[in-house]
Order: sequence, then structure tokens, then C-alpha cells
Amino acid sequence: MENNLAAGLDIGTTKIAAMVGRKNEYGKLEILGIGKSKSLGVHRGVVNNITQTIQSIQQAVQEAEAASGMSIEQVTVGIAGQHIRSLQHSDYITRANAELVIDEDDIERLINQVHKLVMLPGEEIIHVLPQEFKVDGQGEIKEPIGMYGGRLEANFHVVVGQVSSIRNIGRCIKSAGLQLDGITLEPLASSNAVLSQEEKEAGVALIDIGGGTTDLAVFKDGIIRHTAVIPFGGNVITEDIKEGCSIIEKQAELLKIKFGSAWPGENKDNEIVSIPGLRGREPKEITLKNLSKIIHARVVEIIEQVYVEIKNYGHEEQKKKLIAGIVLTGGGAQLKHLKQLAEYITGMDTRIGYPNEHLAGGSDDDVTSPQFATAVGLVMDGVKRHERKKEETELNEGVQDDEDALTSSEENKNERRSFLDKLTERVKDFLDNAE
Repeated sequence: MENNLAAGLDIGTTKIAAMVGRKNEYGKLEILGIGKSKSLGVHRGVVNNITQTIQSIQQAVQEAEAASGMSIEQVTVGIAGQHIRSLQHSDYITRANAELVIDEDDIERLINQVHKLVMLPGEEIIHVLPQEFKVDGQGEIKEPIGMYGGRLEANFHVVVGQVSSIRNIGRCIKSAGLQLDGITLEPLASSNAVLSQEEKEAGVALIDIGGGTTDLAVFKDGIIRHTAVIPFGGNVITEDIKEGCSIIEKQAELLKIKFGSAWPGENKDNEIVSIPGLRGREPKEITLKNLSKIIHARVVEIIEQVYVEIKNYGHEEQKKKLIAGIVLTGGGAQLKHLKQLAEYITGMDTRIGYPNEHLAGGSDDDVTSPQFATAVGLVMDGVKRHERKKEETELNEGVQDDEDALTSSEENKNERRSFLDKLTERVKDFLDNAE
């Protein structure tokens, strides 16, 4: 694979999407190919059938390769699923020498300390995201590097997930003949693709409604403040239509996409859809009003749960108010009148998020659909990672002459690696040893 190319793989509950992209000369992301397949082995964001998932991954990747004419060897993959939870934690270090200014190594030491937190059995820390720092008791510091101080403390947003679920994803990717380039939390990937920097500063909640889960990421002052994964999404709506109208799943899904609305007042009583009966049976007649009542009930439930999480973050406090409101993305965001319903329930400004924030102009409509927000975000993440690696190699080549300088830059490089890179390494090691 070329250097500046990156591939993202979004392993969802309803679909698996593979996407190849690169940065063009204007620094925008150009999507070269996209492939998707029906996801069969995933339930609520968690792999529960390895063989089927491998087949779906291969199918999506082949499609993306065919569309782009590139071969995909490594992928950046997203993790979500109902096992993800997040917690707030504060920690501090006492510095040996307060006469020296705080540097990145101190922050690294503080972050590494958070990784020693004891989790529930089988859980693993996925992301440690610093919120704000305190130096010698002086609070609200965004960037402590370069300051003097003896005690450095910080509040952290810690995201935790199940080791086995992460390893299973690693396993599927390896068996599909691919290498794991990196792991990213899906709500973070979608927010990179959909949100503008201004929104993240002002305060915004990104709600990504997928098939099996609804992901939430809350930003304020440009920093991620809260994440949550709610264990239901668009599939439960389909399920309800299937039960409520006594029809098969395929028909329920079509009804939802074509005629569904989240606002029952929209439909007149006499609007009726006729659905062909199963083999030799009479067709069924379903009123659109009933259909939207079924959808409405479930969507209200999803939005209310998300709103509880937004309130948990503290949206009702003046200082933490989310001025930019809510951005809805994911396949479920394509439901008619969802924006109005979200505004009605939460009282917050709402828009639908299309992943075109960093895309090159003239991208396909396909790519800019909300259902590909996570995939676009994963490609962006991969491109960023490759750029970092390139910088590091150039740095190392630059100091090749001076042996001592090389060893010290090597050491620093190892310390600076984000925990996700370390997690990726660990998953890779585990897989290699498991063979």
C-alpha cells in the first residue's frame, strides 16, 4: 500500500464498510473506493460469529479494492459495542525537580499512572483523555507544558472496554488476511469526520445512531468530555415494526427507510401501504400513521437515554452548556423528522451530520452519507497515523550521524506512543502468540 493511502474498516451491526482514501495536495481527504457488505456475525457492536464476520470483512474489502484499484493490506478499525463504558478519574504526580519546566515526559508519566487503575476482570483501558490540568493547585490549565511546578495533576476521561471483544476483532482482521494498523473508538472517529472545530469549542453532543448501538461523544472547549455507548440503535426500530405489523424483517426495514417518520402527526389517517403477503396469502395493509407511531415510540426512547447521558456530563450547568447543541449522524440519522423530534425532546439545537467536514470537494454522495461517518473518520485516523510515522522516520534519519542523539530520540519516540498504539501492539502480539 502506498505511503499516503489509508484504509478504514467499520465493523458495524448491520453493515461492514471498508474505505480507502488519501490526502490530496490541499490537505483534504480524497476517498478512492468504498465497499460494504451485510454484517452477519455482529450483535450490538460486538462480534459473536467469527467465521461470518471474516467473510463479510473480506467481501467489503474486495469491493473497496475493486472500486479504488488499490490493494488493501492494513486497516484502521473502530471499536464500539455495549461493553464500552467511560469514567472520570483524577491523578497527580510529584515532580523530582520543580526547577525544570514541565515537558511531555511528565504528562506521559501521569497518563501511564492512570493506566495502572484497577479495572473489572476482563476490562482494559482503551483511551485516557486528559481534560484539564492543575499545576501546584492552580486549576483550569489547558496546556501545562513549559510551566514550572512541583505537583502536576489532571482530570481524565477514561474509556474502558472488554479485552476479549477487542481481541476478537483483531482475530477477524488477521484471519481476513489484513494487518491491524490501529484501533480507534468509533464515536471519536465519527466526530472527527462530522464536527467542525468551532462546534467542539462551543460544546456539542455527537449522536451516532448505528444499527446495533447508539454512540455518544460530548465535546466542550475543544476537548472530549464524555462518551457513552447505548446498546440499541436502528435495528430495534425495525424489530418493532416487524412485531407490530406482523411482517418479515426485510419488509420492515424497507418500510422504515421508504415511508418511516419519527413524527406521527405528519401522516394522514388514510395513507396506506400494501405489503405482499407470504406465499399465497393476502397482502397486508398498513397505515403510515401506525407505522410512524411505532417508530416514534422507539426513537423517543433512544433519544431520552442519550439525553440522560448528556445530562450526566453536566449540560445543565451554565459553564458546561453545549452551545452547538446536537449533531445526529450514522445510518439512523436518515430517518425523516428525526431532527425535529430530537429538538423537541432535548430543547437543544440539532443538525444532521454529514461526514464532509474534511473531504475533498466533488466527493460522491455515497461517501457523504451519514451512514459512512465512522468509516470516513477511520480513514482520517489512518492518514494521520501514517503522517506521524513518516515524521518520526524523517526525524530519526536526520540524527543518524550522531549515535547518542539517535538513542535518545528512539527512547522518546517509544514513550510518546499513544496508548492505542500500544494496545494495537498488544493485540498483534496476542494474535501472533495464539497461532
